[in-house]
Amino acid sequence: MTAEETLKKIIAKAASSFGIELKEEDIVIERSKDPIHGDYSTNAAMKFSRLAKKSPRDFAADLVSAFASNEEFFCVEKVEIAGPGFINFFMKQDVLANVVSKVIEEGDSFGRLPRNGKKVNVEFVSANPTGDLHLGHTRIAAVGDTISNILDWAGYDVTREFYVNDCGNQIEHLGNSIRARYHELFGEPLALGDDDYHGEDLIAIAKSIKDQYGDAYLKDSQESHDFFIRFGIDAELGKLKKDLAEFRVTFDKFTYESDIRKGGNVSKTIEALREKGYVYESDGATFLKTTAFLDDKDRPIVKKDGLFTYFAPDICYHYNKMERGYDLLIDVLGADHHGYINRLKSVLMMKGYSPDALDVELVQIVRVYRDGVEVKMSKRTGKAIAHRDLVEDIGVDAVRYFFVERSQSSHLDFNYNLAMEQSSSNPVYYAQYAHARCCSLLSLGQDIPLDTKGSLLKEESEMSILKHLADFPSMIEGAAKERAPHKVAGYIHRLAELVHEFYAKNRILDRNNLALTGSRLALVKACAIVLRNSLRILGVSAPEKM
Repeated sequence: MTAEETLKKIIAKAASSFGIELKEEDIVIERSKDPIHGDYSTNAAMKFSRLAKKSPRDFAADLVSAFASNEEFFCVEKVEIAGPGFINFFMKQDVLANVVSKVIEEGDSFGRLPRNGKKVNVEFVSANPTGDLHLGHTRIAAVGDTISNILDWAGYDVTREFYVNDCGNQIEHLGNSIRARYHELFGEPLALGDDDYHGEDLIAIAKSIKDQYGDAYLKDSQESHDFFIRFGIDAELGKLKKDLAEFRVTFDKFTYESDIRKGGNVSKTIEALREKGYVYESDGATFLKTTAFLDDKDRPIVKKDGLFTYFAPDICYHYNKMERGYDLLIDVLGADHHGYINRLKSVLMMKGYSPDALDVELVQIVRVYRDGVEVKMSKRTGKAIAHRDLVEDIGVDAVRYFFVERSQSSHLDFNYNLAMEQSSSNPVYYAQYAHARCCSLLSLGQDIPLDTKGSLLKEESEMSILKHLADFPSMIEGAAKERAPHKVAGYIHRLAELVHEFYAKNRILDRNNLALTGSRLALVKACAIVLRNSLRILGVSAPEKM
């Protein structure tokens, strides 16, 4: 049990002695910014004083007087009441130091919360299989995968899903474009329409068809048309999977729009909603009455020409996901999908689901800067910078770290020069170097027995690390609730900062004082483990040498 968890239990028990039942998850414990105010503090007396019908400071005094009857209170050295009713806790050294043995014992599992039995589906990237990934996809991939990792660490059963849009006009244009390139290989004039795809990658796909099938598809027919589409989708999707795998992103499930549409499923869904009174016609089109719930306007689902809008199969897709037994759906989408949130929640409500069954995380755009100037074109290709360009130039570690370092709701200005620097100014280098420094110290002192009880740790720099290590599980819990990868990055940066400060202020390897060295090396090992675990959540490596 962490110090934070123990303090919550102490406060809840104390309140209970006055007939006030508090949930531990509603009690807030914060790290004190200044050691003079203790190690931890709580505003519980101020927050819940109305239940006691007393002033916050009087209620704080009551709580403190009741703490002594708590068997868990042995871990507290001293308690103070401050200001209007804050309660400050000074923890015993051995209690704070307990985290060292806990981290070392649990190793790669430290920070993992118990499995909670809840199933979560995280759908992200879902790029159209018509071309290469762009930087928007890159950020969504980093954010979506990291959210999935955080939820897994927080005890959820997570499914990563990619929705393949293999229907509609863009797919027709893909088939037409591959057909045109294929015919061009046999000496025919290139016949690409304005809305077709002109990228040279389709030439390679056409050559692959020619190599495998010769001239078998030169005669135009529905069969050849369908073949070009399917071959193109498989080829483009194969490239996307390869690029994402190299970015350390893999998926548990690929769902195809064509499968969602099978058996007239979209029409059947619309009719079922019509029977509930949520579907109507207007000006020759068919609309869904999403304003009956959370939306600001009703949404078209069938156009005047009788074709489904993009929204119609999306409805079926989200019903499909819920029917698979998920407790929560998370869609990670580009910021331009803001209007989708309330319409999708409304659709779920039409079928009796809670609007909270869906969480949509919107990811803002990325701009790349080099030498202080925004860069939009790749020098290598002469085209807009693609996912593959940036990852090849910068490396997976830096791109993944930088792309989640800030909240996904904030625009990201990616500093190319900074990402390439091997200095403390580069946050990913700074964090990885902290881990490598820990590993180097452990290697140099590998013959010295570790004191995993941390019995001799007492310096302020050591206490700060102990408290930060103890915060790791609660940080995971908070980041999971808020879907906040940047909180993990912030935690990593602070831990790296504490490690570097500890190294600068203390003599860690002292063969004239092996007892103290054993305590400090155990602390170093705990730091290495937590740095490695937290970097792994971001999909970033933890090198042992740099």
